[in-house]
Amino acid sequence: MPPPPDAPSAPAARPRVPRFTPAEHRVHQATAALMAVCVLTAGCLYLPFLAELVGRRALMVTVHEWSGILLPVPVLLGPFSRALRADLTRLNRYGPHDRRWLRSALRRRGGRPAGKFNAGQKLYAAWIAGAVLVMLGTGLLMWSTLPQALGLVRAGTPVPLVWRTGATFVHDWLALAVILVIAGHVGKAYGDPESRRGMRTGSVDARWARREHPLWRHEDGERRGNGEGRDAQRHQPRS
Repeated sequence: MPPPPDAPSAPAARPRVPRFTPAEHRVHQATAALMAVCVLTAGCLYLPFLAELVGRRALMVTVHEWSGILLPVPVLLGPFSRALRADLTRLNRYGPHDRRWLRSALRRRGGRPAGKFNAGQKLYAAWIAGAVLVMLGTGLLMWSTLPQALGLVRAGTPVPLVWRTGATFVHDWLALAVILVIAGHVGKAYGDPESRRGMRTGSVDARWARREHPLWRHEDGERRGNGEGRDAQRHQPRS
């Protein structure tokens, strides 16, 4: 039955803007899951109360090693997605507006111009990518059979103690730094529900996009001008 003429109409849905594709969502999910496994198993190896609670240290070591080795795989497979390649390009491209964003953030002022990704997100992505590579390298060096397999030391010869000591020192302290940075990243995400919704659903509120990423439309316009991303018009916030 149609509603009576005087019945209030349902509020119109606020326009939304496509932000991430399903492929990008899966890469983010897989990377986050592997990182969580690395952190949790590391806690079981280093914190006595967790080690006693979980037990099975050999299993924790194996899971930690293989989750660390697999950690770069989602990102390495991600470039098969055109949208992810475009976003990786954005993350590696800095401009004057990024310096203004950082200055405003440090001074806790408004007026922070940003494209699809702000300067803080770009720095986080660059830092975590470098940290993962260093963690992977030091972890493989600590894995005593790998230097022998690569011919760095002769078969049956133990890995030099100074190598393992240095790798362990860097690995442990960088792991602590990674945990702190990830905690900050998660905290910022929980402080911005619309940003989380964008990663979960693939789209964000158009008003939020205009407020938090005012240069996003300009970025897409430049890419169209260069002949890239013919469908980028659909990804623009609409005024």
